[in-house]
Amino acid sequence: MAVYVDNLRDYGWRHGPSCHLIGDSVEELIEFAESIGLKREWFQPKSSPHFDLTALGREIAVANGAIELTQRSFVVKLREIRITRESWT
Repeated sequence: MAVYVDNLRDYGWRHGPSCHLIGDSVEELIEFAESIGLKREWFQPKSSPHFDLTALGREIAVANGAIELTQRSFVVKLREIRITRESWT
């Protein structure tokens, strides 16, 4: 099991560029996120379970083992996770 981050993008938010943190499982994602200081209530469970990260959050996530993916690879990974999640139900 692993967690992943995509590239930083500027969505025009006041916190500057941001990215997404996803994981092979929701449990692992939340555990990892909490281990790097994110709050459980920041978890976004709809469609593609994820956490949003600032540039600093991304840096911390990568330093703690998150795998960096290109945007294209990130989309492929999201599709894999969705298929796996659907097969659990």
